[in-house]
Amino acid sequence: MAATMKDIARRTGLGLATISSYFNGGNVREKNRKKIEEAIEELHYEVNEVARGLKTNATKTIGVVIPELNNVFCSEIITGMEDVLRSHGYATIICDCRTDRNLEKEAVEFLTRKRVDGIINMPVDVSGTHLKAFDRTGKPIVIIDRKIQGLSCDSVLVDNERAAEDAVEFLMENGHRNIGIIVGPQEIFTAQERLKGYYAAHEKRGIPVQESLIYHGDYIIQGGVKGLEELVKKNPQMTAVFVTNYEMTMGAVIGINELGIHMPKELSMIGFDNLQFARACSPKLTIVSQPTEAIGEKVAQMILSRLGVGEETEEKTVTLKLQTEIIMGKSVRNLNKM
Repeated sequence: MAATMKDIARRTGLGLATISSYFNGGNVREKNRKKIEEAIEELHYEVNEVARGLKTNATKTIGVVIPELNNVFCSEIITGMEDVLRSHGYATIICDCRTDRNLEKEAVEFLTRKRVDGIINMPVDVSGTHLKAFDRTGKPIVIIDRKIQGLSCDSVLVDNERAAEDAVEFLMENGHRNIGIIVGPQEIFTAQERLKGYYAAHEKRGIPVQESLIYHGDYIIQGGVKGLEELVKKNPQMTAVFVTNYEMTMGAVIGINELGIHMPKELSMIGFDNLQFARACSPKLTIVSQPTEAIGEKVAQMILSRLGVGEETEEKTVTLKLQTEIIMGKSVRNLNKM
């Protein structure tokens, strides 16, 4: 006969309430946690998740919908997120929508049928239409790296405007005035914020923005290649470029290499994310680094709090902004020393 919670209670001498709290991801003293886990192993206890889900209307699963699983930014966030969720007894169902709005909508519908307890999403459809039916269930939604108006959900993102402003200001401190930017699609919130930072840095220094130095890419490698080529072609006076996401950063480096441009002697560059790639570049690339692990942890903590696990909040919606940092390489030339 399969072991029950009562068997665990008899083996550990703990109350059923404590054991139930353990299985539901609640706070349990460390010494009691060890006793329970030892009893589980000795008794070969297995949780009947289906039966528990029917009884409690909770499946202990969180749905995650992201644009690209092979995107380093996404994968690092998922790692940080899963560590926190797993420690509280929650599993994840991860759906890669391949940056396709229709696949994203289908993924949310699939997760709704699976009766997940909440959804974490880095939206492709910035209108939020794909999430509205799930939102009506009253279950929590947490958005990563975006902000969607008209949707009752929490969000975790970095201070994108400040990140871009700091990067462009650093280039200006090094004597650069004709600075190109490869930014994301115009309708994406993060792209809008990073472009604001670009404008803010110019305004602070009293330097007019040249529209020809702005290129809207598509957050993929080829977009970075094309963006770099277009900026160089249209702006022979350009001395530096700021690329605002990892994939386009890779593409821009490819573009520099294919055009035979010497970095930083002929063109300085600041990229975005992935320290390992930055270290692999020659010269080492200066990058804006996002706290991906912290983003994942905060996202997980936020959805758990909405599920009544951990620290709860009375605010209807919460937007949490984290700060980035510039990690120095050798890809920026100081024109002041010329």
